[in-house]
Amino acid sequence: MSTTAPKKSRRPFITALIVIFIWLGASGVFGPLFGSLSTVQENDNSAFLPQNAESTQASKIITKFSADQTQTIPTLVLYLGTVDDSKVAALNAHLALLGSTSIKGSEVPISKYLIPGQPIFAFASQDKKAILVSLPLTFDSARDLLPNKKPVLPEIIKTLREDSATYGKANGLTANVTGVGALLGDLFGAFGGIDSSLLLTTLGVVAFILIIVYRSPVLWILPLFASVIALSTAGGLVYILAKNNVIDLSGQSQGILSVLVLGAATDYALLLISRYREELHHYESRFDAMKAAYKGVFEPILASGSTVIVSLLVLLLSELSNNRGLGPVGAIGIAASMLTILTLLPALLVAFGRWIFWPRIPRFDDVNSQLGGVWAKIGSGVQKRPRKLWLATSVLLVILAGFSTTLNAKGLSTADAFTKKQDSVIGLELLGEHFPGGAGQPTEVVVRQAQVGSVSAALLTVAGVASVEPMRVGPVIPGAPVPAIKVLDGQVILNATLALNPDSTAARDAIPDIRRVVHAIDPEILVGGSTAVAFDTDVAADHDNKTIIPIVLVLITIILGLLLRSIVSAFLLLSTVVLSYFATLGACQLVFEHIFHFKGADTSFPLFAFIFLVALGIDYNIFLMTRVREESAKIGTRAGVIKGLTVTGGVITSAGIVLAATFGVLGILPLVFLAELGFAVAFGVLLDTLIVRTILVPALAYDIGGKIWWPSKLQDR
Repeated sequence: MSTTAPKKSRRPFITALIVIFIWLGASGVFGPLFGSLSTVQENDNSAFLPQNAESTQASKIITKFSADQTQTIPTLVLYLGTVDDSKVAALNAHLALLGSTSIKGSEVPISKYLIPGQPIFAFASQDKKAILVSLPLTFDSARDLLPNKKPVLPEIIKTLREDSATYGKANGLTANVTGVGALLGDLFGAFGGIDSSLLLTTLGVVAFILIIVYRSPVLWILPLFASVIALSTAGGLVYILAKNNVIDLSGQSQGILSVLVLGAATDYALLLISRYREELHHYESRFDAMKAAYKGVFEPILASGSTVIVSLLVLLLSELSNNRGLGPVGAIGIAASMLTILTLLPALLVAFGRWIFWPRIPRFDDVNSQLGGVWAKIGSGVQKRPRKLWLATSVLLVILAGFSTTLNAKGLSTADAFTKKQDSVIGLELLGEHFPGGAGQPTEVVVRQAQVGSVSAALLTVAGVASVEPMRVGPVIPGAPVPAIKVLDGQVILNATLALNPDSTAARDAIPDIRRVVHAIDPEILVGGSTAVAFDTDVAADHDNKTIIPIVLVLITIILGLLLRSIVSAFLLLSTVVLSYFATLGACQLVFEHIFHFKGADTSFPLFAFIFLVALGIDYNIFLMTRVREESAKIGTRAGVIKGLTVTGGVITSAGIVLAATFGVLGILPLVFLAELGFAVAFGVLLDTLIVRTILVPALAYDIGGKIWWPSKLQDR
C-alpha cells in the first residue's frame, strides 16, 4: 500500500477544470458543424471511380454532347392497369401541369429540377397494360438542399409518389416511381436516418450497457458524455474537410463514423475507468491514482488507436474515392476518441472524485477485487489445460473459416441493396414485365460517326442487348418526325438498351461482353452509363481487396512487434485475429444466405470487414497482452498470463459487448451493406472477446511460456 500522503496543492484540480472548459468550448464550435454533416455527403457512385476507369472516360465525352440531355437522372413513373389512347392522352394533359407542383415541404416547384424545354410525355406498353413516364431530372436535384435543409431528390420522389398515387387511384391505375432517381432518392432517404435514428439508438444502447456494467446511477454519464464530445469533434472536423473538398464523405462513411467513435471511445473509457478504480484501492489521493492508471493505459490505448488509424489510412490507396474518404474520416474519429478519453475523461473523473462510483465506491484499502470471481475461475481453467483449450478453439475456428470460401461477395444491385423492398425496387421488377428492362437507363457507347452501323450490329449480337439507338438532337416523340442523329467532333453516342434490369448483377456481367465486341472494332470506343459504372466499381473494389489487406497486415505486425518488443507475440496475436476474421466471414456466409436471405454481399464487404475486424479485434489482444507483459516482468510469464487474463477479463468483455452493440445498431438502417457490416463486426468482435482473447490467446501464451517474448530479455521470465 502506498503511504504517500495526499497532495495539498489544488493545481491538479484546477488543471482538470481547465481541460474540461477547453473541451466544452471546442464542442460549442464543432457541435453545430456535426449537425450539418449530412449536407456534405456525396453518394454518386460515378463520382467515386478512378479517372482511368473506362466509364469515367466515357462520361467526360458524353457530358460534352449536351448538358441538357446528358446531365440527367433518369426517373420513371410506371402506371399499371387497362390502358387505351384516352388514358394516355389524359395522363399527358396531367403531366403538362406537373412542373408547377411544389416539392413536398417547400414552395419550390418541380420544374426547377427538370431539363428546360424537354417535354414530359407518357406512352403505353405494347401489351396495353402499362404506361411509362420518363422525367428528366437534373443532377442538381441530387446535390441541392431545400430551404428546410432537406436534400432535394428524396423530397421530389416523395412528391411524385403522392401525385402518381392520387392520379392513379382516380383513373383506375396503380403507380410506382422507379428508375435511377427513385433508387437514389430511397438511398438518400435511408442515409437520412443517420442523423437521428442511428445516432439516438446507438447512444441508447451504449448508455444501457454502461449502466449494467457500472451498476451506478451516475458513473455511466461521464464516459458517454466524453464519447459524444469525441463524436461532435470528429464530425465537425470531417464537415470542414468535406465542405472544402479535401475528403469525400458518403452516407455509409457518416454512419460508420458515428458507431466507430462511440464504440471506440467507450472501449477506451472502460479501460481507463477500470484501471482507475483498481488504483484507487492503492492510493489515497485520487490524483495519484489517476496518474498511476494513466501510466498503465496510455500505451495500450495509444497502440490500439494507432493500429486502427494506420489500417484506415491505408484506404487512401483505394481506387474508389468513397473508400479513400472513409480512411481519413475514420482516422479522425479514432484520433478524436483517443484524445478525448486521454484528456477529458481523466479530468472529469478526478474533478468529481470517488463518489462518482456510488454505490460501489472504491476505498483506499489495497484490495484488488478483480482477482476473484468468474475470471479467476476461467484463468484457473486455462492454467490446468492450456494445450487442449487452444487446440479445441483453433479447430472450431478453422471449421467455421472453411465456409468463408463460399461467401458471395460479387456485388449487389441497388435494388438488392435494401433490406426491405422499396417502391423503386418494386417498380423496376414490374417495369421489366411490360417494357425492356433497361428502358430509360441505357448503356452509352461512344463511337466515331462512321462506325455507327458496324458497332450497332455488333452490340445486337451481345446476349442481353434489346435494342440500339443513336442519341439524337431532340427527344423521339411518338407520331412526330424522328430527329437527326447528334454528332459532336465526329463522335456519336449509341444508347444500348438492355433486356435486363440495368442495375442488376446480370446486367453488369454483360459489360465485359459489350466491351469485347466493340473493342474488336476499335479499341478507342468507350462504354459508359450507369451499368458500366457499377461494373467498374466492382472491379476497383476487387483491386482494393487484393492490395490493401496485405499492406494492413504488415503494418499491424510492425506495430505489435514494437509495442510488445517481441516478434513471436506479434505473429501469434495477428495469426489469431486473422483466423477469427475468416471464421467470421464463414459465419456471415451461413447467416446471410440461410437466415437473412440476402442476395449476396457488396464487393467491398471483405475489405471493410477486414479493416474493422482486424484493426478493432487486435485491440482486445493489445489490452490483454500489454497487461500480461507488465505482470510477466514482475511475477513471470505463465503467472502473468493468468493474472493479466483475470484482471482484464471483465473490462475487455464489457468493451467487446459495447463495440458489438454499437456496430449491430447499423442494422436499423434499411441498407444491406451496413446491416451485413454491422453483423460481421458485432459477431467478429464477440468472437474475439469471448473465445480468442479469453481462451485461445491466453492458452497459447501459457503453453509457450517465456519464449513468447522472444527476442526481448523478458523471454527468460
